[in-house]
Amino acid sequence: MSSEGFLKEIQAIGEKFLLKLQKLPKAETVEIVSFSVVLLFIATVLVLTIIACSCCCYSCCGCDGRPDSRHRKSQVSPAAH
Repeated sequence: MSSEGFLKEIQAIGEKFLLKLQKLPKAETVEIVSFSVVLLFIATVLVLTIIACSCCCYSCCGCDGRPDSRHRKSQVSPAAH
């Protein structure tokens, strides 16, 4: 997919989202609740992704950006009988 196609898709999704937000005050209770649940799910996934990425970067690089030598993996050889 080209970058123009991707931008058009994002714009279309944004327009649908704005249209849904505009119709929300007149919507039924079930629609409002379902829309809220979908938004809550999306927000939860984004927050958990950010937390996972930041924890991974923190354990890998440390606060100062240098690799932490304490977390280096060591190679284990099989024991000879």
